[in-house]
Amino acid sequence: MTSDWYAWHHHYEDSASSLSRRLAEVRLRIAAALDEAPPGSLRAVSLCAGQGRDLIPVLAAHPRGGDVTARLVELDPRNVELARTAAREAGLPGVEVVRGDAARTDAYAPLTPADLVLVCGVFGNISDADVRATVRHCASLCATGGTVFWTRHRRAPDLVPTICEWFAEDGFEAVAVSTPAEGVGVGVHRFLGTPRPLLTGATMFEFTGRPQPAQPV
Repeated sequence: MTSDWYAWHHHYEDSASSLSRRLAEVRLRIAAALDEAPPGSLRAVSLCAGQGRDLIPVLAAHPRGGDVTARLVELDPRNVELARTAAREAGLPGVEVVRGDAARTDAYAPLTPADLVLVCGVFGNISDADVRATVRHCASLCATGGTVFWTRHRRAPDLVPTICEWFAEDGFEAVAVSTPAEGVGVGVHRFLGTPRPLLTGATMFEFTGRPQPAQPV
């Protein structure tokens, strides 16, 4: 069965939900990365960006928001339209929302390597092998010194420790990783290596199954 990714976003409206708590944590981490970013222009890409809730409100409120050129890639046309409206109403002309297959590397070529790479709501909906492949691609999407923000539930089997190992293998250092006790799975990794050339025409992952709609993925 195909998931309704527009309806899935409705759970963010419940301030007590785990999805809302995860969203708040992701936003805090993005704001912290902007606080520490060097002066000058910055680039951001967001995979499976949904309605842009992770990034757009942070850029709208942060002093560095105007320095960021961003490309958000999302397939559902309803989510795309909401994200475009949010960016426009926030006065963020540097934020582009593209309707397309977020798994395809070509979608990000104009803005990579990027200073901020968002992979939120992805790792809980793809196979472990595709998680590994996507982490590897992050070493092409992310600039040296840039930051990847990712999410993955902490339910059994908990893949988060292994994901952290994969990031380390590809030249990333952990900045912050939420614990199982926190009830949300948010990871932040900084890239210390040299970006690999971005493979054109590559598919990083394929969504599988149907997520638990009231729980973060």
